[in-house]
Amino acid sequence: MSASPPLRLPFFYGWVVVAVAFVTMAIAVNARTAFGLLYPPILDEFGWQRGATAIAFTIGFMAATISAPLFGLMMDRWGPRLVIPLGAVIVSIGFMVATGIDTPAMLYFSLGLLVVGASVGMSYIGHSMFLPNWFIRQRGLAVGLAFAGVGVGAIVLLPLIQFYVESAGWRATCVAIAVTIVVVIIPLNAVLQRRRPSDIGLEPDGGARRDKAGNESPAIDNVVDQDWVGVDWTLAKALRTGRFWWISAGAASGLYAWYSVQVHQTRYLIDIGFDAPEAALALGLVGFFGIGGQIGIGALSDRIGREWAWTLACIGFALTYVALIALGEYPARWLVYLMAAAQGLLGYGLASLFGAIPAEIFAGRRFATIFSVSTISANVGAGVGPWVTGAIFDHAGSYDPAFAVCFVMSFVSAGCIWMASPRKVRLVAGQAARRARWQAPTHPAVQPPS
Repeated sequence: MSASPPLRLPFFYGWVVVAVAFVTMAIAVNARTAFGLLYPPILDEFGWQRGATAIAFTIGFMAATISAPLFGLMMDRWGPRLVIPLGAVIVSIGFMVATGIDTPAMLYFSLGLLVVGASVGMSYIGHSMFLPNWFIRQRGLAVGLAFAGVGVGAIVLLPLIQFYVESAGWRATCVAIAVTIVVVIIPLNAVLQRRRPSDIGLEPDGGARRDKAGNESPAIDNVVDQDWVGVDWTLAKALRTGRFWWISAGAASGLYAWYSVQVHQTRYLIDIGFDAPEAALALGLVGFFGIGGQIGIGALSDRIGREWAWTLACIGFALTYVALIALGEYPARWLVYLMAAAQGLLGYGLASLFGAIPAEIFAGRRFATIFSVSTISANVGAGVGPWVTGAIFDHAGSYDPAFAVCFVMSFVSAGCIWMASPRKVRLVAGQAARRARWQAPTHPAVQPPS
């Protein structure tokens, strides 16, 4: 009996991968965010202290940081068809176990370790381990589109989750989230997701691009440093390079600025005189603008380069902190809108570059492992930033010094990425096209026939 022919997948399958990632991110990341909606009714029911209850999220975040390299190893070995469903199963079990919570320890185990901790395999980090493999010319755009699912999901799903919490209770909500993850995320990824195009006989960007006449264009030549690209990168080799540590430092300082404002923004706006609904609206606007920011900055990075795009995103956070400090003296609504726009349209673009920059430098069989280890420092920055910002406020009695530190950290982050210099290893499509035009031979003018 002859073997069945291999499955033939279309040339645009990379965009199918992006679409699956979009849906997965919309559900998975917002399922983790739903902790904030489950938190009040849990407090009301059990009467536990706020700090002792909220620390469940911190425990889960620490678990996600520690487990990220393990997910990276599994991604390199088995790919997203196994890793993402595995994370989905663990998170779903966590939500189901949460329905039986009666002690803080059970809260830490279920919503902390299982839900928040295992969500790393389905979140920004997990998807950044393989999505960059699918695109060269449009890598930033593709990753930005996939990650925009988080913003769309926040707009659509979080209000539904809040409504269900109020109407059916937090336990029924946990069950509903678990069922949604099992029914949607697991089959989509198990059937449709792939690690890299070469696994199924395809090329990045859907194969060779054709011109208007239908002729194949030559493959993009974006390599600058052939010796670097020729290395079979492993984690041990990457750790011995300065570029690995510059990327890690850039991500850590960038997420320091990002998470500091995300955690403290609402409290600060209320402190300076805005009411709670206005402060919540500002946070919602940031998420809404962030959809455009992730797509726009990602697409722009494909034309002008990752360093310039990362710098623009960092400038967005710097402008955010300038606006926040100004709001303390002049609490005008237009400044709130400016702050939200700078944070979302520019700052949130960091997400679409988070995996793209390491992919330019350490692409290869072990990229997921290398990238996952580099994210440890990023998570440290994300965790330390809000804590230090709060500690400075406690000491100084004002957010201004803390916001000034975050302003500086934004530019530290940009400087680190320039030191990593992905453009000196591989050019983005726009840069490669310009280089090709510059290097093209000058053709003699055509002489009219005699």
